[in-house]
Formats: sequence, C-alpha cells, structure tokens
Amino acid sequence: MAAIESFDNIYLDLSKENGKCRFAETGLGWKPAGGGEAFTLDQSNIGGAQWSRAAKGYEVKVMQRNSGIIQLDGFQQEDYERLGKIFKNWYSTNLENKEHSLRGWNWGKAEFGKAELTFNVQNRPAFEVPYSEISNTNLAGRNEIAVEFAVSEAAKANGHNGAAGGKGKKASAGRDQLVEMRFYIPGTTTRKEAEGGDAGSGADEEEKNAVTLFYDTLIEKAEIGETAGDTIATFLDVLHLTPRGRFDIDMYDASFRLRGKTYDYKIQYEAIKKFMVLPKPDDLHCMLCIGLDPPLRQGQTRYPFIVMQFKQDEEVTLDLNITEEELNGKYKDKLTSHYEQPLHQVVAYIFKGLANKKVSTPAKDFTTHRQQYGIKCSIKASEGFLYCLEKAFMFVPKPATYISYEQTQSITFSRVGGAVSALSTFDITVLLKNGAGSSQFSNINREDLKALEDFFKLKGLRVKNEIDEDANLLAAALREEVMDSSEEEVVANKPDRGSADEDDESVDDDFRAESDSDVAEEYDSNHESDGSGSDESDVDNQVDEDEEDDDAEPDEEAPPKKKKKTA
Repeated sequence: MAAIESFDNIYLDLSKENGKCRFAETGLGWKPAGGGEAFTLDQSNIGGAQWSRAAKGYEVKVMQRNSGIIQLDGFQQEDYERLGKIFKNWYSTNLENKEHSLRGWNWGKAEFGKAELTFNVQNRPAFEVPYSEISNTNLAGRNEIAVEFAVSEAAKANGHNGAAGGKGKKASAGRDQLVEMRFYIPGTTTRKEAEGGDAGSGADEEEKNAVTLFYDTLIEKAEIGETAGDTIATFLDVLHLTPRGRFDIDMYDASFRLRGKTYDYKIQYEAIKKFMVLPKPDDLHCMLCIGLDPPLRQGQTRYPFIVMQFKQDEEVTLDLNITEEELNGKYKDKLTSHYEQPLHQVVAYIFKGLANKKVSTPAKDFTTHRQQYGIKCSIKASEGFLYCLEKAFMFVPKPATYISYEQTQSITFSRVGGAVSALSTFDITVLLKNGAGSSQFSNINREDLKALEDFFKLKGLRVKNEIDEDANLLAAALREEVMDSSEEEVVANKPDRGSADEDDESVDDDFRAESDSDVAEEYDSNHESDGSGSDESDVDNQVDEDEEDDDAEPDEEAPPKKKKKTA
C-alpha cells in the first residue's frame, strides 16, 4: 500500500467547497480545492470511524478521542474496502458500516453518546446531533424540551473558516439553517436509561421525570451553562421587561446566561451589538438595553433586544471571581476586582468590560419640558418611552425599536384625527430610506414639540411640520368666516316680518279688473225675479255657469253663483 492515499471532491463538515482528502500513517488531512487553510488530524486522536450513506455520496465519520467529530462526505461506494484497510492498518480501528433508519417515523429513542446525541428508530440511527452544534436548551413544556443550534453568525464570531472546531461550525456551511428542534418526552426514567444503559442495572436508582433527566444530561454533555466554566459574577432575580420575567444573570468569560423559571438563554458576548443605559422618566428606575444579532429566540418569537430594569437607589457590593493575572492582563483597565456602587452601574461596567462594547446614553442636547430624557409615547397600542440618542432613536420596552439617524429620510410632525384647535398631543412619523418603511410614535405631549424640532434640526434631519400647516389653514378658514359674517351683519340683525316688508307700491301683475262699475246684488231694487228675463239672459246665465265650473278646483266646492243684473 502506498504511503499516502488521496481522494478528490471531498467535503469537510458540510463545507460549501470541496477539497482533497489525504490519509497517511501519521494521520489525515483536508485542503480546500480553491486554496485556503488546511485541516489535519493526528493519528493518536482517531478513536473510531463509521461509514454511512450521506448527502453527497458516502460519508466517513471520524470520532476523536477528545469528544469531537469529523465528517468527510463525498466518497464513492467502491471506496469502502480501500478506506477499511486504511483505518485498520494505519489507525488500528475498524470502519463500521452504519445503516440509517429510513422508516420515516417521528418517534424513537434518544441516546447520549460520547460526542453526539443519536435518535434511533428500531435500533438504527435516524439522525445524529453533535454536541458542538448545540448552543442552548430549554424546557418548553411539561413534557417538551427545545434544543437550539448555533447559527452562522456565532460561527463566524468564533473564527471558523472551514476547519473543525468551535460551536456552530457546521451550521455556517448551509444557506438554510436548522435553528431549533423539539422533543416530546413523557413518563419517568432513571439516569442510566437516559444515557442508554440497561434498565435492570439501574433498578435501585431513583426515577425522575424523563424530560428533566434529558435536560440535565444534555446540559452536561453539550457543556451548556455552569459546566462551561466558572462564573465571574452573578446577579439574582433581575427584572426583565423584554423578554418578560425575572432572570438570574450568570456572567462567564465568553458568554452570559439568563436563568429563569421556564426558559434559560445562553448568549455569546460577540452577539452583543449595542449597549444602552436609559434613565426612566419616573426618576426611580434605570433600564439597560442590550441589542443582539442574532436575536434571542423563544419558539417562534425573536427578541433583538434585552431590556432590564433596576432601581436607581439599589446599592450592591460585589467581588469578581477572577484572578489577579487575568485582571492585570486580559481585563486591564476594563474591570476591577471590587465594586460598591448602584446595581445598574455595576452591571453596565461588567458588561462593558467583558463584551468590550461602548455604552450609549441619551443625547445631552435634548430634554423634555420636565427636564427628562425619555418621551412618553406609544407605538400602536403599546406604550413606552422614546429616547433620542446621539446617533439613533430608541423606543423601549416593547416593541423595542432602534432607528439610526443615518437610516432616516424625513421626520413628520402630525396629528392623525382629532380637531387641531383642541390639540394637546401630536405624532411623529419617521420615514426610512430606500423604501424600508416607516415608524410612527403617537400621543407625544404638545409641550415637547419645539424641543424635538430644534434637536432634529441640530442633527441635520429633514423635518416637516404638518401641525403648523393645519393650524394656518384653520386660522385662514376662520378669518374668511368672520369676514363673511360681518358683511351680512345688518341683514342678519333685521327681524323677519314676512309680507310686511314688501314694497307698498308694487303692482300685482296677475290681477286684471274687468270693470270699474259695481255689480248689482240681489237686494238691489233693479234686480229682477227668477222668472223674468229674455232668452238672451238665459243664455248668458248658462255661459257664466259653465265658465265658473271650469275655473273651480276639482276637489273644492264651487262658490255660490251670483246672478247678473239684466237690462
């Protein structure tokens, strides 16, 4: 057999780029085809190997003696015998042929191995989860546990460049990433059964809730929480506004942990992008706001900001669990061994020293009409406080919203709805650049309008004041109404007297007089009786009756006919 065996088009740990893999008596190595840093594994660190079907062909999984796993994917089926001889002759280990379960069942048995968690279906592995990929775990329900995986941002923060090592090194390889997996674990079990041991051998062992044992074992195996190292400082029962609840804060060398009754969170300091200290307008509390990228996840809910609240007058005395060498070396001019100050200041100083992040505070150029930094307002139905920082807006506590001035295209003062004349509050609409949307802050006190307008102009922001425009339009409309009413003042004050105000000399054009002579009535002496008269008079009387019948209204009774006097 040759001293070196080479294989092309091999992928290391789900890497995006293939490379060349070489085996020798001293160990194995892999180098990307496009050039870059090579990975090597010494022969003394190879503790076992498995052969199985994988995504790009066949995979060789190498178990390291220091509890790590190396995956080499892309081999052909005919390479099995060749690789079996390599591992047996050079590394004194057998290349085990491992077949996966293809039944598609979603129930099985979880076993904790030395380097990975294996989910078996009918004694065959359905999938494996390396402990190095698990970033956190939480009890999500009575019999449910959530396992969170490290994402690519965390892997990049750890300096992963394709070689093995570091949390989340495999998650960074894919464009789509699995971020959480949940297991439903009912019933009770013993510690040995949880780790895959024989049930009979643990008969004398106390039985516990199965999901709790699974949770405790996973924390220990994946080195999550206190097993990851000694705590530098611990703060108990700290009130958090986002996510809501009280959490204990454990601060480690590279991460900090929030421990609550239901959820635990482990967060790397590299994920902290912003750190703000915001005094509350009640002059009693102070809020610490931590911006995270990637955000904190709780099921489907994402929290890009953590908001803590402390009492301003609460004092604390604290000694850090740190050696003098580290204090004078790594944390020189960043931390001190002893603190005796208000609690919110101590937490801020330690976060600043461990995370090496700048602490932002509200801008000194702006205060409200009550000489405070926080402006009481609301986003939709959520009330909170808006702070004007040196380079951004910050609304807390929920939904925590951060808008930098560089992203702002324009700011509009307006009042949507309500009468302008009765204006006591107003709204601010912040329009973002490049069509990124807008945010509206409502119900701001009218007395803060001038101070905000001056501050925005000081920062060089475009400001449009629709409140003044509406007020001017209303004033103009009122002036026109007053002028119109003054012109009609005399007429308006004159009482309405109906027909008495008409001109006395006006002539009724509809009236036509037939004769100026008086008509003889029945009692006149010249009037003849009914029986007298000629035929001509009878005809005239008949004509007059017809005319009067035509002039009468259809529904009205005709007036009594008058007898005309005849000659």
